[in-house]
Amino acid sequence: MNNVFGLDIGTRNVVGTVGHLTEDGGFVVKAQYMKQHETRAMLDGQIHDIGRVGRTVAAVKTELESQMDETLTEVCIAAAGRVLKTVTTHVEYEYAEESVVTGEDLHTLNLLGVESAQNILKEKNDTKYKFYCVGYSVVKYYLNDEVFISIEGHKAHKIGEDIIVTFLPEDVVDGLYSAVGQAGLTVANMTLEPIAAINVAIPENFRMLNIALVDVGAGTSDISITREGSIIAYGMIPYAGDELTELIVQHYLVDFKTAEAMKLASTTEEEVTYEDIMSITHTIPSKEVWELVAPAVDKITTEVADKIKELNGDKTVSACFVVGGGGKIHGFTDMLADRLELPKERVALRGEEVLKEVTFEQEDIKKDPLLVTPIGICLNYYEQKNNFIMVRFNGERLKLYDNNRLTIVDAALQAGFPNDQLFPKRGVPINFMVNGSARIARGEAGEPAIVTMNGEPANINTPLEPNCDITIEPSTAGEDAVYTVGQLPEYHESTISFVINGKMVVCPKFVEVNGSLEPASYEIQEGDIIETRNFYTVGQVAEFMDVEVDPDHDILVNNRVADFDTLVYENFSIDWTVLGFGVAPESQNLYNATEGADEFVEGSAASGTGEMHSDVTEEVEEVPKEVINTCTVTVNGEMVELMGKESYIFVDIFDRITFDLNAGRGRAIATMVNGVEAEFSQELHDGDRIELYWKEN
Repeated sequence: MNNVFGLDIGTRNVVGTVGHLTEDGGFVVKAQYMKQHETRAMLDGQIHDIGRVGRTVAAVKTELESQMDETLTEVCIAAAGRVLKTVTTHVEYEYAEESVVTGEDLHTLNLLGVESAQNILKEKNDTKYKFYCVGYSVVKYYLNDEVFISIEGHKAHKIGEDIIVTFLPEDVVDGLYSAVGQAGLTVANMTLEPIAAINVAIPENFRMLNIALVDVGAGTSDISITREGSIIAYGMIPYAGDELTELIVQHYLVDFKTAEAMKLASTTEEEVTYEDIMSITHTIPSKEVWELVAPAVDKITTEVADKIKELNGDKTVSACFVVGGGGKIHGFTDMLADRLELPKERVALRGEEVLKEVTFEQEDIKKDPLLVTPIGICLNYYEQKNNFIMVRFNGERLKLYDNNRLTIVDAALQAGFPNDQLFPKRGVPINFMVNGSARIARGEAGEPAIVTMNGEPANINTPLEPNCDITIEPSTAGEDAVYTVGQLPEYHESTISFVINGKMVVCPKFVEVNGSLEPASYEIQEGDIIETRNFYTVGQVAEFMDVEVDPDHDILVNNRVADFDTLVYENFSIDWTVLGFGVAPESQNLYNATEGADEFVEGSAASGTGEMHSDVTEEVEEVPKEVINTCTVTVNGEMVELMGKESYIFVDIFDRITFDLNAGRGRAIATMVNGVEAEFSQELHDGDRIELYWKEN
């Protein structure tokens, strides 16, 4: 039988319970142990000294292990309602077609409710605290918009629920996690103390009535209200048993531990014997203690009654149950009945009578209100466990549905971490056109995201561990693309030939950007339209050849009289008279962008006086021709074209499709390529068939 370890870390005591649920709904306690804190390490339900509380937890764990003769590694805990926030919301889920409602559907609906409540709380939060969900209760279920007590197994087009979600400041939660962690335990489940208490103190068949439950501890009094079969509200006041103990300390000059013993003795004995700080022993009637603490009891019960009425719509309840050690002080229930305007018999301590379904294997265990909450913590494990796993992601605590396949990328998606920050990004590319064809110059590659789990290097596919601490430093973008006209293959490889004075001359083609001639140093911009021009002017040919043409003699192009502005195309003939070399007049200096271009000249005849060859052998680095590498895949039956990269991985499809990566609500994401489960970093190829959807677990 798998036992559950429940731990009630109270302001005064740490109570540990180990047991299991039976097939008939009963609960068997295999081991039970309570230990007081050595010092006031906790105040008002919040841990102040993590180390001391951790040592007390370790002592309780060791004692329970001794009783059980087995090792305990996981624990269920509950938080007190200090700075408690509650949000009630309505959520719905529609099926694509009529379907049978499953338990997994209800888990999904609950996660929708928690997510909705978190969003509402974020908008309304006017405090410095960051809140974490510690529990929830379904108020009502809806099946096709009709109220149902239970909807699992029914057929429906739409399901919904009203849900009350409870939140506590994250520092309260962190303190509890740290304390049990120091005792060598991991948290299997966490809830709120009033939720745990109500599981035991008020059976479901009682919840049709309008009942209040008050868990009076040492530092806080936690309150929950039931009506019409559901828990409708939670609350807390920061006053409880310690208020009474403090009065005893001051009045009788005793230390806190002695005062606590005096308070407890006054609830069961007629006289109280104690030793003060002067080492003098006294014996007083218990009634004297009652009279001393009566004003504080009046204050606490008044505050509790006011909070109950506030939570119950400004009216009293039909009955009130009290659990916890603080409520055992003489006169507490009578005063609370007066403040609630109820008959005294309708306000009562709940202890042995609510533990009828609980079997204690230890003979010396006395059933009393102190045991209600720790047993409720164990029972809550069965009700709200739902195979959740809790982790911390970049400082934020997350609760995910555990399908035994969760990896770091699932936590990243649940946390809303941008998928484009998981993988290295290239700098901004340049898209442009060359002679009517699309071209892209890619930016430099950036650095990948830095992923760690529990301080050790990891990757996005590393399996999650319960309560692990994940950090992801976003990937970086590389340098933006820089590409010049001089780097274009066409700038070096495209040529045009003319016949000059009977000799063939090969010239580079000019490059126009957006209709204007640009030099080799021009940096290409996004959207530029580049053309290699298929003509020269006569003047540009003369400039390229660096010759001075005699203006007093006719210039012939294809045997027709021309001038310096005449256009000449491939294999046109030019005949002219040259006056000299290397002395082209400034008026002919129409283009200065042909550095090193003399290498293209195969020969020329300058008025037939001889051949001219270039002595320039400047080396020009060839740049590989960049083309868009496209990859066509199908995603959920739709054709998707990926472009702009040399290669593609699975995550690249999110740039081309609409898929809300934050809509998982605890579900795992299915990533299939050609029918086989794939990782986000898997390389894609042309024709791949991809399926992408949220698993229904």
